[in-house]
Amino acid sequence: MEMLTKRLKLIPCSEELVRNDEITGEHISHYLQTVSIDPSIEGWGVWLVYLQPEDRFIGDIGFKGKPHHGVVEVGYGIRKEAQNQGYATEAVDALINWAFQTGLVKKVKAECLKDNEASIKVLKKVIMNQTDEDEQMMYWERDLEK
Repeated sequence: MEMLTKRLKLIPCSEELVRNDEITGEHISHYLQTVSIDPSIEGWGVWLVYLQPEDRFIGDIGFKGKPHHGVVEVGYGIRKEAQNQGYATEAVDALINWAFQTGLVKKVKAECLKDNEASIKVLKKVIMNQTDEDEQMMYWERDLEK
């Protein structure tokens, strides 16, 4: 399973990809442990983001688990050298659309720090609506369009 956009390739995280591209992160290790126990989580966890055509790893994106009552939460991170080029927006938009197309998702949520201007821009560009905030965080949602 993989997803292609205009400039990117998104692939569900696997031990082989992590080992070959020397990808690290606590969330990635946790996801790989989880998917080894429950293979049905594949697609609902970490996806690796590669820039095409050079097939260069530039970050990761994913959901924080399978849909629960039709709701998933998205998270993402792009390497510093690949930021400010629209890659996060392109990847998040593709993953949200994929989730809606599964028929299992009716709402996608996200959260970001109030001072994370880059993430705020991404979430606005993918048509997420701010629903709440507290002292540190902003909360966002996008419903399946009817």
